[in-house]
Amino acid sequence: MKIQTIIATLLALILLTPAMAQENIDITGYARNYTGVLTGGNNDFSIIQNTFDLKFEKNSDKISLKVNPYLNHYFDSDLELGLREAFLDMRFDKFDLRIGKQQIIYGKAEGVFITDAVSPKDLREFLLPDFNEIRMGITAAKVNYYFGNSTIEAVWAPIFTPTQMPDEGSIWRPSMIFPITPTYDYSTAEIDPQLENSEFFLRFSSMGSRADFEVVGGYFWDDDPTMHITKEIDPATMQLTGLTVRPEHHRLAMGGASFSTPLGPTLLRGEGGYYSGKYFQTETPTISDATIKRDYLHYMVGLDYTLAGVMLSGQFIQENILDYEQGIRNDEVESTITFLAKKDFLREKLWLELFTYIGVNNEDALIRPKISYAFADGFDVQFGANIFVGDKGRFGQYYANDMIYTKIKYSF
Repeated sequence: MKIQTIIATLLALILLTPAMAQENIDITGYARNYTGVLTGGNNDFSIIQNTFDLKFEKNSDKISLKVNPYLNHYFDSDLELGLREAFLDMRFDKFDLRIGKQQIIYGKAEGVFITDAVSPKDLREFLLPDFNEIRMGITAAKVNYYFGNSTIEAVWAPIFTPTQMPDEGSIWRPSMIFPITPTYDYSTAEIDPQLENSEFFLRFSSMGSRADFEVVGGYFWDDDPTMHITKEIDPATMQLTGLTVRPEHHRLAMGGASFSTPLGPTLLRGEGGYYSGKYFQTETPTISDATIKRDYLHYMVGLDYTLAGVMLSGQFIQENILDYEQGIRNDEVESTITFLAKKDFLREKLWLELFTYIGVNNEDALIRPKISYAFADGFDVQFGANIFVGDKGRFGQYYANDMIYTKIKYSF
């Protein structure tokens, strides 16, 4: 977005804010500086980001409105003006209707996406930002129908929004090693905004005294494009002479469920999803497209427990490719473990936290210790580190990106 447009938008927000306050519109937000430094090499800055986030909310008995614009400034790029959410709620006797740009969250898993497939992801900084910043809003109409302790929710998204991937040259760009320089064909990279390309989701949820559960389903586009790789082979020498990479989004069908239930002092959580229509990369050196279509399962079981004031949480997650075939780059079963320990001090002014992803197959990990201190009302400081273990796999591929960081935030 051009700098003139951003400046004009900011001026409009500043000028309109007093008028909105007089109209009993709740205005909240925060200003934050986020600075990260790589611990290896020349100690380059991994990120210097200044964020200004605003929320405008207006509530009445039947109608409410929320608009959440944000502004990011990076040391190595232009200003970025975005809109996290902007929707209108209409409430009736037995159902609600929400129309506009919104974040929609499914499932019980923490730190991973299993049935949470409605909102696409902003992965420009891998999995390091807060998840309310990783999840992107989508333009959709959502209807919730209530009966007893249960809810049926239907979502229609007329416009497809893909995952936002790191730019070329970013330290968070996933590693793709090619034997020769490929040619990129973007002819199938876009999904036309047509009615037939809409996405649909359905959820049934129920809350009881002994358990909460939900059943979900969806028919949608894969937010992550499949990189269709076509290899050209010289038949005489059987040597690779050409490589074409063609990104394309494919339709997926998903069905799944999740639950949580207390077992004495322990909370048991579970979630699972069945995906049909997923494409996987293969190593087969043929002239034809080096991808294969397979269904897969994605599931998790987790336990939450508090011991001596320390909140503990662990999850065991697996991705299982069905009808597996040799040559697929992914393992048939890929296992991941997460662990969280969190403790507060000084009457919740000081927080110590450790969150870890562990990749079982590749013996890699992401370790994230941090300390947060509420220095004054609305003002807090956070110090942390992101430590990557291993040299391959989902986390090990970023072994050179170990970093320490600070976040200074003022909320109002």
